[in-house]
Amino acid sequence: MQVKKRPVKTPVSRAPKTPPATRNRAVLGQLSDMDLRLLQVFKAVVECGGMSAAELELNIGTSTVSRHVKDLETRLGLTLCRRGRAGFALTAEGQRVYEETLRLLSSVRGFRDGIDDIHARMGGQLAVAVFDKTASNPAARIGEAIGAFNSLAPDVHLQLHVGSINEIERGVMDGTFQIGIIPTHRSSQSLVYHRLFGETMQLYCGAQHSLFDADHEGLDWDSVRAHAFAGLGYHSPNMEFTHQARLSRAATGFDQESIATLILSGRYLGFLPVHYAGHFESQGLMRAVHPQLLNYHCDFVSLVRKSPEPSRAAAAFAKCLVDAHP
Repeated sequence: MQVKKRPVKTPVSRAPKTPPATRNRAVLGQLSDMDLRLLQVFKAVVECGGMSAAELELNIGTSTVSRHVKDLETRLGLTLCRRGRAGFALTAEGQRVYEETLRLLSSVRGFRDGIDDIHARMGGQLAVAVFDKTASNPAARIGEAIGAFNSLAPDVHLQLHVGSINEIERGVMDGTFQIGIIPTHRSSQSLVYHRLFGETMQLYCGAQHSLFDADHEGLDWDSVRAHAFAGLGYHSPNMEFTHQARLSRAATGFDQESIATLILSGRYLGFLPVHYAGHFESQGLMRAVHPQLLNYHCDFVSLVRKSPEPSRAAAAFAKCLVDAHP
């Protein structure tokens, strides 16, 4: 009798099952008071440009500052900065964390201001940003406004910053600053403006420039266009006016001091506030070029964010500014 053989089944290789995808888990979980402290230390290190420089700002030792930054890196699972012989430098992740830190601390400050409002008192911090070289303007009474505000709200810790127009506008919009003071040049629907004072800008040349000892009576806009001009490199009354006057920038500055330095080189003409340039004129280092003709005027305004409404402290400071500038 013949026995039928059963066919042998060859095993089929199967790909291993892919485990279900896991969702990315938040590294931080809930923020604690210690996390906020570490972020404040990191912010100070970035803005001071290193651990040693932040020691004075934070009033703690360099080794403690370094340990706090290391603890934050461990907490976040990121390398935030490089430190060594080459100096201090943020990594790309560190720059991103710094930007997020500014937003977070601004929100925390806003929350504290809101609680102060509920308790009908003014406390906490108030960050005010001012365009550079305004202190020497006799029409600017910002110091007077600060004095009045301090009498009104002695518990508020005032922080005064100096920045460009763009930095101040952006800072007020994102909550980094509660109040800004800038030359008016355009308006935003998200900001509230109040005029404060004015400023006259004149065209200047340095002592080594060909126009310094020349007769200016015959000069006009056409004749000055033949000379190299230095202007501000961002949207401002300076940029608007020089475009209208068809002055082509041969050099660019990003604050009044950089424009003054370019003028002092003797190679460029440039606009400066009369009150600021007066110091250089008195030393024979600069001269106004046909000041009766080659000038323009700009107004300075205060600005606060429209929404959410400014805190009681910010509103009070804004009112002190307006009252100080009739």
